Amino acid sequence: MWNKVGHYIDKHNLLNANDLYLVALSGGADSVALLLLLKSHGFNVHAAHCNFHLRGAESDRDEVFCSELCERLGVELHKAHFDTQTYAELHHVSIEMAARTLRYRWFEQLRQDIGASGVCVAHHRDDSVETIVLNMVRGTGIHGLTGIRPRNGYVLRPLLCVSRAEIEQFLSASGQSYVTDSTNLEDDATRNKVRHHVIPQLRQLNSHAEQNIQRMAERMVAVESLLADYKLRMLRKEGERVLVKKAEVSDDYLLYELLSDYGFNAAQASQVYASILAGNVGREFSSAGYDLLVDRENLLIEPHLTAFSPVRIPETGVYVLDERLKLRVEKGSFPVSKAPFVATLNAAAVHFPLTVRRVEKGDWMVPYGMKGRKLLSDFLTDLKLSTFDKRKQLVVVDNQGVIVWCVGIRVSQTYALSTAPSVEPVACVRLSVE
Repeated sequence: MWNKVGHYIDKHNLLNANDLYLVALSGGADSVALLLLLKSHGFNVHAAHCNFHLRGAESDRDEVFCSELCERLGVELHKAHFDTQTYAELHHVSIEMAARTLRYRWFEQLRQDIGASGVCVAHHRDDSVETIVLNMVRGTGIHGLTGIRPRNGYVLRPLLCVSRAEIEQFLSASGQSYVTDSTNLEDDATRNKVRHHVIPQLRQLNSHAEQNIQRMAERMVAVESLLADYKLRMLRKEGERVLVKKAEVSDDYLLYELLSDYGFNAAQASQVYASILAGNVGREFSSAGYDLLVDRENLLIEPHLTAFSPVRIPETGVYVLDERLKLRVEKGSFPVSKAPFVATLNAAAVHFPLTVRRVEKGDWMVPYGMKGRKLLSDFLTDLKLSTFDKRKQLVVVDNQGVIVWCVGIRVSQTYALSTAPSVEPVACVRLSVE
């Protein structure tokens, strides 16, 4: 069996002969075989055993077995005891989830404490096939069809290339005993039902069912890699904003794959796709951390809009608007600037204190170059600003609440200076966003 396992380790670059590794040892056939294989082939290993105190005397029997096995093999054993039932009740999780959390949290802490390069766990091919079948029944995307992976951070799985039957044959040929977890023989857990009933039925349909499912999983890994390239091509980033061109979205599942990294679920992806097909513009969706807007040509994805507290400007100086923006306010004689984030205003018309705030419903101004006043919502729409941009838009208002400057876009006609050359210098107030 080592020929297959050794080749798999090399193929996925799992282990280094000069490093120390932890082996998660339950006492069951899989973990015992893993420990024997690695120890007998020269790897430097320690073992780690968890007693979850869930099966009474059977849990203590497993611990004794692991202690005796490691003593005979000359392997250092680390042991941990957990009150799993209490942890599950306190954290409102299942017993299985509690045991998993406690186990892997301790493994990682122990790995760091002893300087191990990884934690080897004994998942085998049958485990991966069962996981795939469970994912299919629950409804899954491509990732769920890839099965259990050989590496997940510091967690390593060298036995994924062999079946449970091969493991038992290896232990029998080695004369090595192991313990059996009686709960694995019961049908109360969904995975056990798959193991005891579904997989045997599949095997009757095709004697190579498990090998074929695992081969499919390996192909799905390649497909997932292509999907990652697709994401890189489809997702265009502009600062915190992510854009997806609507014309390039051809399928609601592919759209879900694009949106899932931002917390959107499959149902939302289908709704977004339906909006695209219907030609709807302006519909919004939210996940835990992001907002999505179906805009004219693109889907816009941004983190939730953070609050902006109005900033009072009593006099000249430099004012911090937020963690990224500052406003410099100066008085003097300045040439009129055409830069979008510089406003050159007639000092005689400007009345302090000024206030910088976000645009509000009902705001209006007389934009420079226009004769009549215009609602800012209409003005910004005419400029084809998205709903997201309109919500973030800053304005500067004077002491009467009249808009002086729609920041980065247009100054008010009332406060503007002519761009034509003047014989006499004009006193100006210059506002510069930095």
